[in-house]
Amino acid sequence: MLHILYLIAFTVVAFLAIGNLIRNLVQFSVDSQHHYAPTPSRQQYAPHPELLDETGRLTSEPLLVMKSITVDDARARLDALYNDLPSYNNASDTEESAS
Repeated sequence: MLHILYLIAFTVVAFLAIGNLIRNLVQFSVDSQHHYAPTPSRQQYAPHPELLDETGRLTSEPLLVMKSITVDDARARLDALYNDLPSYNNASDTEESAS
């Protein structure tokens, strides 16, 4: 008897989920075909504060400059950073002193 009750309950939940899926698909379809009229914007353009220099004028220089390096150079720099970490040096010092 309990198995039949579970079967009925999960069937009802499955039908509700499928019905909700179909309603959402229909709603998305209707929303995608609806075209909104553009609203006239009377606001003045205000640039982001990071794009301004000290005097408040827009900067014309690049804000981010990336340098291209080789994989070996990047690996060497990362190894140097890793070897300079205090926790790495302390662990290696304790291992050497224990030997």
